[in-house]
Amino acid sequence: MHSPVRIALVGDYRPTTIAHQAIPLAIELAAVSLNIPVSAEWLPTGAVTSPAILENFAAIWLAPGSPYQNSQGAFLSITYAREHNVPFLGSCAGFQYAVVEDARNVIGWTDATHAETDTKGRMVIAPLTCSLVEKTGDIVFKPGSLIASAYGKLEACEGYHCNFGVNPAFVKELADFPLRITAWDREGDVRGIELPEHKYFVATLFQSERAALRNALSPLVVELINATQR
Repeated sequence: MHSPVRIALVGDYRPTTIAHQAIPLAIELAAVSLNIPVSAEWLPTGAVTSPAILENFAAIWLAPGSPYQNSQGAFLSITYAREHNVPFLGSCAGFQYAVVEDARNVIGWTDATHAETDTKGRMVIAPLTCSLVEKTGDIVFKPGSLIASAYGKLEACEGYHCNFGVNPAFVKELADFPLRITAWDREGDVRGIELPEHKYFVATLFQSERAALRNALSPLVVELINATQR
């Protein structure tokens, strides 16, 4: 019997948060479908104080729930996954922070910030023109992308719980670097990103994990676990 694949669920767990209810179910469903034993462990952002905390995990999921109690712990988990080729999934706030981390540490915008927590700097994450709290919407995927391959199609309808997204003023510059924008809503606003050269690095503003609440698989969670076997 193989040892379970350990997945770090980085986030400040709240039992009333819908996404936090869905995440363990999504992992369990995906693990059963793949016949791969998985152990998912919540890591509060305050506990992520050094890379050593993450070394024994095969994958990292930065969960929804901003503002995080320790934003540096959230950023550290993204940087660690990106630099060490550790399979990574970010959803909702995990997506937002992945964009900021890329802007700061890859593009070199040291002043890149998130409008939910900062009042100065280059606001790469800004308030949405229309709230997406408990909303659903169509998503369009880039052909050949990791996200499209996971879903096996070029569009889907997914749920949200957020008020912040990528600032349209910075989309072109963000897309000029290794990080790729590969999912949009019908209006062309950014909804998903990935790193093509990475083992698996995907982040979405939508919460694909919510599929588990209707006993359905999240393709992105399936591929997160799959990636640990490569």
